[in-house]
Amino acid sequence: MCYVGLVVSLFTACENDLRDVEKIANIQQEENVNISKDVIVTYSDSARVKAQLTAPELREYPDSVGMYEFKKGTLIRFFDENGAESQRIKSDYATQKAKEGITEFRRNVVITMANGSIVKTEELFFDEKKNIYYNTVPIVFDLKDGRGSFQATSFISDSDFKKIDGQNMTGFYIPSGDSQFPRFGQ
Repeated sequence: MCYVGLVVSLFTACENDLRDVEKIANIQQEENVNISKDVIVTYSDSARVKAQLTAPELREYPDSVGMYEFKKGTLIRFFDENGAESQRIKSDYATQKAKEGITEFRRNVVITMANGSIVKTEELFFDEKKNIYYNTVPIVFDLKDGRGSFQATSFISDSDFKKIDGQNMTGFYIPSGDSQFPRFGQ
């Protein structure tokens, strides 16, 4: 009878030890992350502000591929040479992979242009090396003043959304002679 109590005690002690070891192993597997709250990052070149990023939280993963993650969303405002806002991108989630030069926006992505045109999608990528935006899911382009609306299954565009190539594009456009209208297609 004494032996049964001793054996049960040993198994219980070993089980607790294994749990503790498992907890320690999981802690060691966690990746290093720096978390910043209420972030404002201003990008400038030659003393001219080009863009400003705001986010409720920024996670930086220095041990990985140099990734920045915005789990709670982000807003980026772009400015022209005169300091006027030219474009803004808002999303519920984003990542930037600095080494790859790719920024990814996900969930409720809205691009607002200075002229009032709006682009909506669930996914948007920006390739810094090629200076292009693209995606692989449906996208909607609503032109200012209700002059047009286009949908596409995917697209690729220059960084100013002036030249947009959409796949399977449908929609309508009412001409107004506005030279700021983006060009669709080839």
